[in-house]
Amino acid sequence: MSTTSPRGQSLTDILQQFFPTTTLSDVPESDIPQLSHTIFPDSHYTDAEKLEISQWLTTSSRLAAQDEDKAKHAERLGSLNVHLSTRTTLLGSKPSIADAALYARIAPAVDKWTSDERTGEHGYHHIVRYIDFVQNAPLLGLSIEEDKKVQVDTSDIRFVHKPLDAKEEKERKKKEKAMAANEEAQKPLVVRQRRDDDGIEGNMGQEQKAAGTVKETARGVPAGGSTQPKREKKEKQPKPQKQPVKEAPLSPHLIDLRVGHILKAVNHPNADSLYVSTIACGDPVGTENTSEYEGQVVRTVCSGLNGLVPLEEMQGRNIVAVCNLKPVTMRGIKSAAMVLAASPRVAEGEDSHKGPVELVSPPADAAAGERIYFEGWQGEPEGVLNPKKKVWETIQPGFTTTEDLEVAFNVGSVPQLQGEASSGKPALARLKVSSGGLCKVQSLKEAAVR
Repeated sequence: MSTTSPRGQSLTDILQQFFPTTTLSDVPESDIPQLSHTIFPDSHYTDAEKLEISQWLTTSSRLAAQDEDKAKHAERLGSLNVHLSTRTTLLGSKPSIADAALYARIAPAVDKWTSDERTGEHGYHHIVRYIDFVQNAPLLGLSIEEDKKVQVDTSDIRFVHKPLDAKEEKERKKKEKAMAANEEAQKPLVVRQRRDDDGIEGNMGQEQKAAGTVKETARGVPAGGSTQPKREKKEKQPKPQKQPVKEAPLSPHLIDLRVGHILKAVNHPNADSLYVSTIACGDPVGTENTSEYEGQVVRTVCSGLNGLVPLEEMQGRNIVAVCNLKPVTMRGIKSAAMVLAASPRVAEGEDSHKGPVELVSPPADAAAGERIYFEGWQGEPEGVLNPKKKVWETIQPGFTTTEDLEVAFNVGSVPQLQGEASSGKPALARLKVSSGGLCKVQSLKEAAVR
């Protein structure tokens, strides 16, 4: 492959080379994620797939970065290799411009990989297979000259990963099920003990019952009958009522504030005023409303910051995330958290979203997922805030910035916390991460924070 790295080339120029019959020169960078349907008119893309295309465009740019830490770069390649292990294209089987962009960004590097890097035990064999598919598949139709393609020797396999045999797996599960059933059958039969009317305890198995029935019939007692009078039924005692769960008193600590790290942010495919961010919030694997991206557990977050905060400022940075609001779907994409930001206070009736807006910043070295609290109001947050109780709506008016550009909680702005509820608490409690640093804004003083 004699092609040089596309470093320095715009994504539009790269795509124009691959699809020369489609005019792309006048397309702004912000509209590139929407080009898939133009280039592949036979494919229909859902809102989730449009978002995924935008995310892969960002990832492809990062994979091409020359200044990235080697360990981080290897981690990205490993995640991509795992993703492609069960997919033909990035979206599964559907072509998109993300495939063309990713090919352009990493093909020059793949061309230089050794055989061990390609197909060794720890090689990226799924990436190699994917590159070979993209450059040759009619499905994508990339215009690439033969001498500029990555040369892939399909016979040079350094390590063969043993595939999972579906038949063997089925037999294994069948044997495990049979062994479990056999163990259950060998357990001793436990027969309920009863107390006869004459006070002698005994076991009444099925055979004894049958024998007893024959004897009673011989004595003239109808089968199933009894010579003893029926016992009176005991009155059922009323069940004790469950004690109501004691509600935690109203407090800022009920709101789950954490350090969030934005891995990437893109324009919302269906809303001009929204960004869609992929944010690591320290959630354990399997947490509801999370997914995995680049080896990290992440939340998808929609924020109405488009046009108020430059997209560049939403990339690779720490923010404060509100993590226990009930998830909401915003124009087709579920949002599982909220990004905290400050804006000037406005009079009633004025537009509160006109700006300026500044993101609340925890210390740059704070770890994703680190707890954040207002001084003097520490405590365990709720799992998910009940929208009917309006905890967020009640507490949030107390969020403010100070003359020192620190974010704080002004208890005087929350009438429900006056008096005994705030006894011993600071009137103005600063927002602090558990490791000790303070959360601040860049320039907005005495601003509202939400």
